[in-house]
Amino acid sequence: MQLLIQQLMNGIALGSIYAIFAVGFSLILARMGILNVAHGTFATWGALSSYWLVAEVGVNFWVALLVGVLFAGLLGVASDVLAFEPLRKRKAGTFAPIIASIGIWIVLLAVAEAFAGPSATSYPAGSVATEAFRIGGFVILPAQLYSVIALIIVVTGVHLLLARTRFGAAVRAVSSDTRSATIVGVNARSTLIVVAFLAGAIAGLAGVLAALADNNVSFNLGEALLLKGFAAVVVGGWGDIRGAAIAGLAIGVLEVMSAQYISSGFRDAITFGVLLLVLVAWPRGIFRERQFVRA
Repeated sequence: MQLLIQQLMNGIALGSIYAIFAVGFSLILARMGILNVAHGTFATWGALSSYWLVAEVGVNFWVALLVGVLFAGLLGVASDVLAFEPLRKRKAGTFAPIIASIGIWIVLLAVAEAFAGPSATSYPAGSVATEAFRIGGFVILPAQLYSVIALIIVVTGVHLLLARTRFGAAVRAVSSDTRSATIVGVNARSTLIVVAFLAGAIAGLAGVLAALADNNVSFNLGEALLLKGFAAVVVGGWGDIRGAAIAGLAIGVLEVMSAQYISSGFRDAITFGVLLLVLVAWPRGIFRERQFVRA
């Protein structure tokens, strides 16, 4: 029983990272209507930039984390301004933004590999606490605790921002009907830029936490996050922030339990096999869309 509970805790910690990434991905999918496959590279660059500041410049880890989050957010804005905004103006439809995001993904991934090199590395020893502590016989790593706390803050903050503020009302209006929102005085362009920044920044945070949890910083760090994050968004329900977060947690727990009790080599196959069954039963996701995502 103790092993089961320990692995459940490990799964929740891993799932918290997936859930954080899924929240940012859900913002892009539901609010901007873009399947941005470059979103994983925002997480990669959040981790790479923070690592560079810590390892090469000697910046405090928490300051570097903040800078990495901001840098990832700026990448999200740059992608929107340079690629997605012109396509929106031309009413390019659904597929053109996907192709554009593939181009952004390839470019950012190639630059990341050139910047970081093909080999993985890790944050310097002593830059952040790594010593495990015990509570009631259970082992908890600082990185796991950071991930869970960050998830609570992100989900609560984003939900309150979208559901309880004027900005959230503007976001819902723009995502529902951009023209009508503009008529009633909403600045659609600035609203979408802020959404792009938030989504990118959240991805950057997930990237830093993933690098810290795995003790691994590499140019392809965000690829796994993209796959798991997209699965969490689809299973949780299109546009439901809390649903995406819960699904992300469930994916993390399922991965850890599969590795522990079945086979680590088949954990991805088992995880996505279960997700496939879930989607067959609930094609629109378990939680679907809630009232707080509508204008």
